[in-house]
Amino acid sequence: MAKLNGPLFSFGARGKLGGALVFAPWKGLNNVRRYVVPANPNTTLQSAQRTKLTAAVAAIHAAMQHAKPLAVLDKAAYGVWASVVQASSTWFNQAVRNHVNVAVAGKTPTVFHGGAVTPGANQLVLKVYSPQIDGADITAATCFYGLSPTSMLESVAAVLVALDDEATCTIAGLDTGVKYYMQLRVDVGENCEGAMSGIYTGIPT
Repeated sequence: MAKLNGPLFSFGARGKLGGALVFAPWKGLNNVRRYVVPANPNTTLQSAQRTKLTAAVAAIHAAMQHAKPLAVLDKAAYGVWASVVQASSTWFNQAVRNHVNVAVAGKTPTVFHGGAVTPGANQLVLKVYSPQIDGADITAATCFYGLSPTSMLESVAAVLVALDDEATCTIAGLDTGVKYYMQLRVDVGENCEGAMSGIYTGIPT
């Protein structure tokens, strides 16, 4: 794209010229570029990727309708994770990204929802839900935690209840009044390997 101080043929040029050039202002600059017709070939790989995106969106919508729905706290948790991965991402972007990445890796993706953080005396209890906690797709998961979303170096094994699709992490020995960040991650070797919850926060009493 060429940046022009004085656009060709006009000081306020905009629009297409002969199917060859396009003039338009962009971020306060007068620009001209070659006219291109976008191509959208329906290749096998593109179709497969679109299918994964569609499945991710459907899974998020299903989680919102669950008895333990994906709600404000879960969106905030995915939002914290998104801010670590890419500043301009939203909670929805991050949930879709993780779902698709797990699917691309050949694993079973999932969306964690119904998150709740219960503070206690020098401890925090994180509870989240997933339909994949059924004794097959997720049988082992770990909660990583720390003092910032980029430094969750400590961990504790999650207790899974397949009947309730429930994962519970009890983190003890914490400092009172200090904010901690927590994320549930499916263990290596599981069918849902790579699936993670958002990054929740809590302050022990």
